[in-house]
Amino acid sequence: MRKAILLYGGLSALIALLGGCGIGSAGTGVSAGRVSPTRNPQVALYSISEPAGASVHIAFGQTTAYGLTTWTQPAPADGGVVNMYVAGMLQNTTYHMQAVTQLADGTQVTDADHTFKTGSIKAALLPQISTTIMPGMAPQPGLELLDLVNPNERQAIVTDLAGNVVWTYPYGNSGADLPEPVEQLADGNFLIALSPQVSTNGLFAKAAINDIREVNLEGLTVHEFSIDDLNYRLAKNGFNLNVYTMHHDVLPLPSGHVIVLANTLKLFNNLPGYPGQLNVLGDVLIDLDQNWEPVWVWNSFDHLDVNRHPMNFPDWTHSNAVLYSPDDGNLLLSMRHQNWILKIDYEDGRGSGNVLWRLGKDGDFKLQGGVDPTDWFYAQHGPHFSGPSTAGNFTLAIFNNGNDRQFPAGVTCGATGAPPCTYSTAMLVQIDEAAKTATIQFNDDPIGYSVFGGNAEQLANGDLEFDMCDISQDPDLAVVYEVMPLSQPQLVWQMNIQNDWAYRAFRIPSMYPGVQW
Repeated sequence: MRKAILLYGGLSALIALLGGCGIGSAGTGVSAGRVSPTRNPQVALYSISEPAGASVHIAFGQTTAYGLTTWTQPAPADGGVVNMYVAGMLQNTTYHMQAVTQLADGTQVTDADHTFKTGSIKAALLPQISTTIMPGMAPQPGLELLDLVNPNERQAIVTDLAGNVVWTYPYGNSGADLPEPVEQLADGNFLIALSPQVSTNGLFAKAAINDIREVNLEGLTVHEFSIDDLNYRLAKNGFNLNVYTMHHDVLPLPSGHVIVLANTLKLFNNLPGYPGQLNVLGDVLIDLDQNWEPVWVWNSFDHLDVNRHPMNFPDWTHSNAVLYSPDDGNLLLSMRHQNWILKIDYEDGRGSGNVLWRLGKDGDFKLQGGVDPTDWFYAQHGPHFSGPSTAGNFTLAIFNNGNDRQFPAGVTCGATGAPPCTYSTAMLVQIDEAAKTATIQFNDDPIGYSVFGGNAEQLANGDLEFDMCDISQDPDLAVVYEVMPLSQPQLVWQMNIQNDWAYRAFRIPSMYPGVQW
């Protein structure tokens, strides 16, 4: 059959030419689409009936040139209505949008042009953002996903690279809970761990929300799993463990399982330097299957020495990120208060839980390309794999907060000609598991100090993006940088966020996984 493009509302002669395959005719099985508002003022719902074997995407933009697309979704197996969220639009702006259908025989069918005007975002949801692209530089295309944690209504935010807000999710916090983290899922939804703030004694405050929530682009909750649900299921499945918070990270796996980072308390008597009884807070990893049932548990108290506590004891481990290694099925765990990244024997749920190695000062690797101990990472956040390899010989991007950085004997930090006492860097570290070497490939110039939070990730164009969550020189400022990781780093793009802390900041391709804007 001849391939053609059908324009809904087009010329009758064109319809006749194609054998009467007009709107809603038996020739195509495609009906005219409909665009509706949603409860998110920047998201539209496009509904269109599709025949079996067809697939459809939505082209949209501020003119009929469109320019942006959603992802492509298949029709139901027997044909029927496809509902597609159209997201990534500016507030108070009129957009044109049009469904583009690919029929099973390859024929392409386009709907009539529809218009949709977005609504207003509440002023309280709009962060004060400014961005800069350095002359002659081209940042990695996409959007910026921000995880804002300064207690206010601004929480999960997506902006374009000019700093314009194109999506928000205000979950209605109680003032005692924070979104740590916010992650885009492969199904287009967002996964959020809503956990209590850390209290002044290093433990966690009581919060109204302590759960993991999956939400769609409209902001509707698809699935919610609370700390009470978790404790109930741990007991039901025979795990002798009670957890207090799910915090800082949650990791969806390719298998459909989810790794939850949580913590538990253990009472000790007369620890060295701590006479009497002391409750120590340590981290656990819990593997939940597709039905959210726990099937594997790792407990830090079973594998580490409680008497090693370089920072903020009795908040002993204070982990903040979990990575999955597809190459060997194991897990990496970033422990801020140990100044370590651990590799844990997980083996896709079959592993012993043994600590395979410890990366960082006093760990199992020799530091190369830097000064030991100064150039190790300290109180780190948000590591990511850089490149396709995740085991054997691979590279990690690490945000090095540097809170309790140590210096060689005889070096007085802050003195003339000596390094400052507190500064943060973004690092690329090459790991050789066999040789047990950690080679610094890149260590950004000390340009400030982020007391907490942050992350680092190498982008598709090779640049390194990192987030200075809380700048000590200006406690109400977060800064996100994209730099070329050269011997003399070159700034490509910068985002300043006033009156907010950005726990994490990620470059995502678009509002649709696999679609690059």
